[in-house]
Amino acid sequence: MAQDKKINLLDFTSDKLKAFFLDRGEKPFRATQIIKWIHQHGVSSFDDMTNVSKALRAELAEISEIKSLEIAIDDESTDGTRKWLLRLEDGNCIETVFIPEDGRGTLCVSSQVGCALDCTFCSTARQGFNRNLTVGEIIGQVWLAKNILQPDPETDRVISNVVMMGMGEPLLNYNNVIDAMTLMLDDNAYGLSKRRVTLSTSGVVPALDRLRDEIEVSLAISLHAPNNALRDQLVPVNRKYPIEKLLESCIKFMDGKAARERITIEYVMLHNVNDSDENARELAVLLKDVPVKVNLIPFNPFPETRYTRSSNNRIRRFADILIDAGLVVMTRKTRGEDIDAACGQLAGDINDKSRRDIHFARIESTTQ
Repeated sequence: MAQDKKINLLDFTSDKLKAFFLDRGEKPFRATQIIKWIHQHGVSSFDDMTNVSKALRAELAEISEIKSLEIAIDDESTDGTRKWLLRLEDGNCIETVFIPEDGRGTLCVSSQVGCALDCTFCSTARQGFNRNLTVGEIIGQVWLAKNILQPDPETDRVISNVVMMGMGEPLLNYNNVIDAMTLMLDDNAYGLSKRRVTLSTSGVVPALDRLRDEIEVSLAISLHAPNNALRDQLVPVNRKYPIEKLLESCIKFMDGKAARERITIEYVMLHNVNDSDENARELAVLLKDVPVKVNLIPFNPFPETRYTRSSNNRIRRFADILIDAGLVVMTRKTRGEDIDAACGQLAGDINDKSRRDIHFARIESTTQ
């Protein structure tokens, strides 16, 4: 008799799938076969796995499944950016974004249903928090996008980069995010380069200290302020892990890495909040001994926000001060804004367990 709840094989890394087959008396090479069918070929039916015996296919179909996510909404921006609202089994929804550019395609992946942090300039934070995503729900976003965005067989892959910059704080869902990124790097799955998988964190220092020893990926830090007083307001996790501890962890993360490798510092540009000349000079001093490149992000508005975007002239002036101080600086081009797919705008359909609406109402009542 089939069990009530089937095992979702999207939840398994290669090593864990090998253990799964060994427990069932099968050879470990079966894991490599199945991983390739699932992730390289995008197969969701065991019947399509033609180099696997019929008996094993029947057994797998009895106890397991390859279950991805349901597409609730599929939106495409005028600039080609594509956003999916994906419905989970529990009724919550998350968002995933694909950004096509010349020579590359970046998939922005969510790690939580909502976000447990409450960064004041982020739309996801307003949605509150429900739970962590499973491995299958994280890698399922990549699986689904890869199947939808089928490339021409004679061209390069469509998804060349994956960034853990969607809904949620990845380091607060550490084990599941590590397993999902392991599949992204696995040559038998997605085979992405370690420099093309990026984890973005607001600065959960203990988890960041673990990260370097467990997986090689690129790192982005959501900094957004040049001092603790301001960052405490914008990124409240800073009260627990202040900038000094965060940058110390970043330096340790980069120890022994190639000189060309740098951490990306993400800095959202908020009018009359963190965008002054003095803020730029302070940021330049703060980062002078850390191997970084600075990514200035024009603020993307969302309903009921109290922030506005810095002007283009102000952003250019801010960038010039950093460049004159010797820093590498980029200004992010806003993509997908017309479908609310830009940085900071992602907001799924969440059953909030954190009562974040009450929290933000209290904050705003003190700032008006």
